[in-house]
Amino acid sequence: MPLDVEIPVLRGFLTPSEAAGWKQNISGAAAGSLLESLMEGDFEAVLLSHQVLDLLTGDGSSSSSSSEDEDIEAYLERRVLLYLTCGANNDQTNRELVVMALAVSCLHMFAQSNWTGPPASIHISDLLPSALLSPQTQTLVEAIHSSLLLDGESVYSLVANPFLLLLARVILTKCSSKMDNLQLLPWWTLHYINLHQQILEACSPQLLELAKSSMDKVLKCQSLLSEHKNLAIQFHLECVYTNLTYYEYKPAKEHIKKAEELSGLDINMTGALGKRTHFQQKYLAQLILEVKRKQDQPHQKEEEASPTPTPTPLSRLPKDCSLGDDTVLDKINLEEPDQYELPDLNGEEQAVILGLCTDFQKNNPVHKLTSEELLAFTSCILSQPKFWAVEVSALCLRTKLEKGKTRCVERAMMQTQAIVDHFEDKNCPVTERLKLFYCCQAPTRWVVQKQLASLLTDLGCISSALLMYEKLELWEDVVICYERLGQHGKAEEIVRQELEKKETPSLYCLLGDILRDHQYYDRAWELSKRRSARAMRSKALLHLQNKEFKQCVDCFEQSVKINAMQLGVWFSLGCAYFAIEGYEGAARAFQRCVGLEPDNAEAWNNLSTAYIRLRKKEKAFRTLQEALKCNYEHWQIWENFITVSIDIGDFAETIKSYHRLMELRENYKDIEILQILVRAVAGNMTDSQGVQAGTLLPKLKELLGRVSSRHSSDSEVWQQYALLYGDGHSADPEDNEKAQQFLSKAHRCEVQKGGWEKDPALFKEVIQRAVAMGEVTISCSKKKSNSKEALQMLSSTRLSLRSLATKAKQMHTDVATGQVHAELQDGVAALEQVITELQELSGKLRDQSQ
Repeated sequence: MPLDVEIPVLRGFLTPSEAAGWKQNISGAAAGSLLESLMEGDFEAVLLSHQVLDLLTGDGSSSSSSSEDEDIEAYLERRVLLYLTCGANNDQTNRELVVMALAVSCLHMFAQSNWTGPPASIHISDLLPSALLSPQTQTLVEAIHSSLLLDGESVYSLVANPFLLLLARVILTKCSSKMDNLQLLPWWTLHYINLHQQILEACSPQLLELAKSSMDKVLKCQSLLSEHKNLAIQFHLECVYTNLTYYEYKPAKEHIKKAEELSGLDINMTGALGKRTHFQQKYLAQLILEVKRKQDQPHQKEEEASPTPTPTPLSRLPKDCSLGDDTVLDKINLEEPDQYELPDLNGEEQAVILGLCTDFQKNNPVHKLTSEELLAFTSCILSQPKFWAVEVSALCLRTKLEKGKTRCVERAMMQTQAIVDHFEDKNCPVTERLKLFYCCQAPTRWVVQKQLASLLTDLGCISSALLMYEKLELWEDVVICYERLGQHGKAEEIVRQELEKKETPSLYCLLGDILRDHQYYDRAWELSKRRSARAMRSKALLHLQNKEFKQCVDCFEQSVKINAMQLGVWFSLGCAYFAIEGYEGAARAFQRCVGLEPDNAEAWNNLSTAYIRLRKKEKAFRTLQEALKCNYEHWQIWENFITVSIDIGDFAETIKSYHRLMELRENYKDIEILQILVRAVAGNMTDSQGVQAGTLLPKLKELLGRVSSRHSSDSEVWQQYALLYGDGHSADPEDNEKAQQFLSKAHRCEVQKGGWEKDPALFKEVIQRAVAMGEVTISCSKKKSNSKEALQMLSSTRLSLRSLATKAKQMHTDVATGQVHAELQDGVAALEQVITELQELSGKLRDQSQ
């Protein structure tokens, strides 16, 4: 019987077949009236029912006896457990249903108060005994906020009815073990997690662990998920949003694929001919979302077994503001609209498209092309306005994407204002707004209002934005506005005024940010009883700015100890460790960073640098491969990669990297790497994979051909090119001839460079290379069949060497003795001997040709 009640409550509505047996299932039971009120959306009636009031307050005497020594959370836990364990055994299921109805009503009413509207008011004094309320309600609200603070991350100060979330938390996380007859409580726990996380300043590891266990428990109800396809879709979508919130991209991808598969939709980006402006003459290719059903007509039985919510009338949904531009059309005018007409989508199908859109947004960089693809998703969803949560989520996303476009910014402003106003509109009942709410992650009302204030700031209406931020008590944004207005003193004044009203860790942190003074962060730390991750984070950042790296590391470590899901903190901690040469710590910090955000190329690059310093070059190599997957255009990463590749002996990757660096940087050249590559390939060394490097000869020839064409005046490039062809000592005459050409070019480039003539050591090197070139020329000319070409080769080399010999005698002859300086004597003698040989060989060839 409980599952027959749990499923409709989870779904939020009854099917015609369920409606008949519903009253029979719940009639006569104490939970019956509560469940009826819950299904009708009258959550206040559930909370003020005599069963709930009795549960929360009892007869007054029992509650007050121990309430003096316990906090609000402990009190609620004790009362709920007392209610669940003190009844008769035959009444246990009924009591569990009462507690479930209470938890669900709390979650729904909390969502109504902070997300969906219309505003809901419930007075905490109506629900709790007077002993808990004294001496003043404000202290109780602070205690509730303190109980909802997790991992050092506080809740938003103006969150409405936080008591409801706390009560739901107590029931779902601390009392669920006493509710064995109910199977779907973990699913409601997942709902609670999503709501609680959205009112916290940053991600909570506690909630992540709870979410993982809740998802695992729901997945064990395989029979339920297979019987109720649409509920299974909703569950997988909720898992997508939960995983994306906590940077768990891989599980999110698996859940979105499962949801898409269950929906039976085929969703693809495609191009279609269409017009975007009023004056466009030709139809051009436009990016649209193509949605088709794999099975056109679902069976009647399947529809009955897995019902979907009925659409909300258009008049009750937020207004979709038209663009009203004199140039740009409201939507793309397709040449063949029938070909791309959308099927009539139900709620879950729309939610799947929205989920795919969110997953796509989280997994792609902020870029103009990404924005266009996301707009294709939103256009598709908004073409069939049916459900409040889907509609609001899509409208908010479209507004974010349009706010940077001059022709769309006015619509973005009007649209955001329309959503803000709709929160107060009582025309649309909460039951309609809550349809699909938990599988869409619509923004909170203050997030939408903040978006409106941000739009005002972008338009230059800073004073108007300031008023909104002050009303929302978003003091950080208030301070930014005052700074922009040049009123630096006013920023400090407003924070001090708020501190006089009530001292909070976040306000002290903000004052520390304004004045750049550690004492305020220390005060915030003590005030939070050493639980404020923000206090230590801000203190660490100030140390970082002042280059006090040791203290900075200590503060960051304390911050991540409280909350390990701070992406930016891990990154900054890694950088601070680098500054004090703590490479083990840096590696650990950047490992956590890439764990939270796998597509952070900079973090991967820094992690590889830490491994290089720790002499773990294999790890550095694999890490840099990950970095390049994230950012293929970052030349600094490629430079690190080529260095590590050559160090570990992966010559194939080194050659690929050299090509990529030449594409990214016009003047890129690294002679040392070329020398190592040539030595490895020419010597047929074994690479890191156990492969003979000689197999890379064609690829290295291609690379050197490209390098030499770009750096044709670099003698060392030509020298390496010649070495690759055997340096004139190959068994292949063609290779020797090419080597001779490259050595000749190397000599010309070297001679043309200035500065070497006056240095005897450098001059000696030039002579040695010239002699080697002369010897190769002699060897090649002897094997040449065409005497005319051989003669030309010999003449060219002889002229170059004679010029060098003359220069040596001119610049390095002792005036007293008339002799060449001792250190160059042998070289010049060898040079003259080669010149003589070249001359004799030329003479023989001339005689033969005559």
